[in-house]
Amino acid sequence: MSIATESRAALRELIDTLEEIDARWAGEEWNLFSPDDVVGAHRNLMHLLEGGLVGHFEYDPLNPQFRRIVTPSRKFTGDNADALYFDAPVTDAGQYRVVGEMDGAVYVSITIEAGTESGSMGTGTAGVINSEMFDVNDGRFELFLGGEPRDRNWLPLDNASRITVRYYWEEEESVAADLSREPQIVIEPLHEVAPAAPPSDASVAAGMRRVSEFLRARTLGMLPMAQREQPEFVSIVPNEFPPPVKPGAFALAAFDAAYSMAPYYLEDHQALVITGKWPECIFANVVLWNRFQQSYDFVTRQISRNRKQTELQADGGFRMIIAHRDPGLPNWIDTQGTPLGLVFWRFMLPEGEIETPQAEVVDFADIALSTG
Repeated sequence: MSIATESRAALRELIDTLEEIDARWAGEEWNLFSPDDVVGAHRNLMHLLEGGLVGHFEYDPLNPQFRRIVTPSRKFTGDNADALYFDAPVTDAGQYRVVGEMDGAVYVSITIEAGTESGSMGTGTAGVINSEMFDVNDGRFELFLGGEPRDRNWLPLDNASRITVRYYWEEEESVAADLSREPQIVIEPLHEVAPAAPPSDASVAAGMRRVSEFLRARTLGMLPMAQREQPEFVSIVPNEFPPPVKPGAFALAAFDAAYSMAPYYLEDHQALVITGKWPECIFANVVLWNRFQQSYDFVTRQISRNRKQTELQADGGFRMIIAHRDPGLPNWIDTQGTPLGLVFWRFMLPEGEIETPQAEVVDFADIALSTG
């Protein structure tokens, strides 16, 4: 006879959640119809499971630690080859000090999330501050969260449950592909912290349930893309980008960025030629994702372009080529042979109107003519 514990019940719930995700989300109910679709869903599920265990199983908002959200081998919810992301749980009853270094980043954003206590996606953005707003001295910064208001370098924690730190670089080599690259950033409580209690049946069970909710919210909790009410910056029409706009309080988005996203679809003999101009902004790039919003392999392939990685035309514009194989021309973005995926544009702190990228599907054999 097994020993009855709350953790055993929570483990069974986690297993049940995985089984339900497999039966429903990794199948026709979510518009998955081929073996490749199912394999992609299972890979995404394993990445999500790792993310849930890393970020939500051991959980102490009174004495938090920053942890990497995604890595080259753990990808979900729209990772980026030119960025590193960290997060930590917090509570609006606490006060914290954050000390970090820029490490050459062109832009750092600190976002306060609301409604993530259970492991869910969160209900929105409760506050934001970025490196154009806080003081940076000799490449380092110090911020305060909660407590009495301060004139600078401070964020309130009203309804706060999590802090997310986003670092962005524009360099010749994609920073996220370099496993040795990781800026130093720490969060420390300014309130009194009691010695940690030993793990208990209740705490282990609670951790498992947060992981279950983390998985459920990012799978069964999200309608298939074609059935969702999409934000303005998302198109469901292949190869057609909407005008870039800021997301407002849209959860998991950077409050101070403009985005544009559309699916691409290319047959073996086709390529997508995209023309446009980079706007005035502090950071910009474009990246390819699969249908599960995981970036393609950026360690061995060029699956994104930032401004430093882009060769410009004489008029200052760009012509990018999304293709299954190298056309031997500048600005190739590698689909790694995937016929259907997502193209996502980010523009941080844009100034003025952003030109909407224009895309044209061409025959790969004619691509030299299409690029002028």
